[in-house]
Amino acid sequence: MAENEDGTEKTEEPSDKKLREAREKGQVPRSKELTTLLMTLGAAVFLYLFGDLIIRDFSIIFTQGLSFDRSHAYDIKMATNLILGMVVHAIMMILPFLSLMVFIAIISPMLLGGWNFSTQAMAPKLSKLNPVSGIKKMFSMNALMELSKAFAKFVLVSVVAGYFLWHSYEEVLSIGMEPTKQALAHSAQLIIEAFIFVTLSLLVVAAIDVPFQMHQHITQLKMTKQEVKEEHKQQEGSPEVKGRIRQLQREMSQKRMMQKVPEADVVITNPTHFAVAIKYSPDEMSEPMVIAVGSDFMAVQIRTLANEHKIPIIEAPPLARALYYNAEVDRPIPYNLFRAVAAILAYVYQLKEGKQAKAVDFKDLPIPKEMQVDEVPTQNES
Repeated sequence: MAENEDGTEKTEEPSDKKLREAREKGQVPRSKELTTLLMTLGAAVFLYLFGDLIIRDFSIIFTQGLSFDRSHAYDIKMATNLILGMVVHAIMMILPFLSLMVFIAIISPMLLGGWNFSTQAMAPKLSKLNPVSGIKKMFSMNALMELSKAFAKFVLVSVVAGYFLWHSYEEVLSIGMEPTKQALAHSAQLIIEAFIFVTLSLLVVAAIDVPFQMHQHITQLKMTKQEVKEEHKQQEGSPEVKGRIRQLQREMSQKRMMQKVPEADVVITNPTHFAVAIKYSPDEMSEPMVIAVGSDFMAVQIRTLANEHKIPIIEAPPLARALYYNAEVDRPIPYNLFRAVAAILAYVYQLKEGKQAKAVDFKDLPIPKEMQVDEVPTQNES
């Protein structure tokens, strides 16, 4: 079972965040045996399909290199052209094979851990130059596992190759009695068959190594219970941080709200506990809007701003309480309070126009019973 440096056991599966961070660092499951298997298997299939063509081209190059006339021996230019032609022919012969090997070498690691490019993994680390760490890795469990895999692979390949030679013993001996051209073709055929036979034995190694590498990767990334709690705490945020965020959001909301108070048409107060700023522009809105509400200290600030901008302040305690507890900022006033608010707005507009305003009993406005709130002490707002 994996353990931390402090001895605590890592019993929890790695979280998505842990896996994502490991991937950013270049830590993804990789199997060298899977890559080796696919490369050797690809090479074996390629040689099986195109081996005859390669042998034929090789024979041509071999013949060109050993059969040349007198002029090539005494003319450097002709000899150079002959050599260059052989080199180009050889490159063109092996280029498809090399291209296939490069393609498999790039694709095969992606089959297990997917495509991953990490600049962090490319960064130089001085810790890798520490000889003590190197010695520890040499005697680690991972190094022992790699040594065991290498030995097991050697034994398996040796046994399979030995079995193939034993099974083809008579056929191998018969090659020496065949004509040269036929012997070369027969030898190439046996080599390709042996290569395929030995390559298939690597399936066993890859079948064991791939699950092991995936298990090892998850084991190395396992977390302790405390690490899981810390990560959860970071993602969710500590109560202190969340409380501070809520406080800042509230303060910003209040600041925006106070900036709208000068746009109000009227401020309705309790008169001391509550203050509600109402705005109504018939050309812009169909219903009166609440643009600011506050109690105690906030109510004082709203009244102060209203006085500074010469906004009428109406003392209507029942309506102020009803609006404070039932209305929302930047929303139309509740439908059941339309008549009460309309009476106050009509009174304010008459005053603005310099008309003789009709007396209104602001303490006895039409407020539904379900919205009536008895006067209660409030807590100061921060």
